[in-house]
Amino acid sequence: MITNQETGTRVDEVAAGIYRISTRLDVIPGGFTFNSYLIDDEEPVLFHTGYRKLFPITVGAVKAVMPVERLRWIGGSHFEGDEFGALNELLEAAPQATGFGTEIGVLTSLNDFASRPARGLGDGEEFSIGNRRLKWMYTPHVPHGWDCGVLFDLSTKTLLCGDLFTQAGADMPAVTESEILTASEGMRGMMDYYAHATSTTAILERLAELGPAMLGCQHGSAYRGDGAALLRELAKVISRDGQPQ
Repeated sequence: MITNQETGTRVDEVAAGIYRISTRLDVIPGGFTFNSYLIDDEEPVLFHTGYRKLFPITVGAVKAVMPVERLRWIGGSHFEGDEFGALNELLEAAPQATGFGTEIGVLTSLNDFASRPARGLGDGEEFSIGNRRLKWMYTPHVPHGWDCGVLFDLSTKTLLCGDLFTQAGADMPAVTESEILTASEGMRGMMDYYAHATSTTAILERLAELGPAMLGCQHGSAYRGDGAALLRELAKVISRDGQPQ
């Protein structure tokens, strides 16, 4: 469903009750998609706020699914403009919502930036939003950012994996079952946006052990399939590149 004709912003249900909100920006040749994920439950979650300048576009997309005032949790993988830029505008639009991120992210950035206190989630912490439970995984420097983390929905086995498996392009299907590692490796080679962390393999293995059936990428298509195998293949590629493990 297209929710803004000018920007081409669209909303697609990629797993039961999980909606991908995607807007194209021409920041690189060929275009690039910026995705937020809305989880609709008793306490709805928006993962990634989008840039502050896109706030009206993002809110319009949320409203196509539910009243924005129903939002209770607003977070992101790590502190960057495309993940938290519109946080304060969304907190104003949803007075009962709370921002969230990693404990270190809340300490270093969110509680300074946000208009009201945020919730810092610990590694492996689970919380209920109604009929489903979510699990937070702390992934420092994977792919980048000391404060990096990802969110896992246990009911649909959807891993909202932030900047992992970033794919370039504008006309991307909402969901693909085709291999996405080649495209994401093309982006990694071009932009070199992965940190050279010492724990990359171990962190990717922890994510693989969750057994994700869907990878909700922040840029590009969501991937439906054997997410564990894809994460382990990424770890092998990085290891072959000689990146510290």
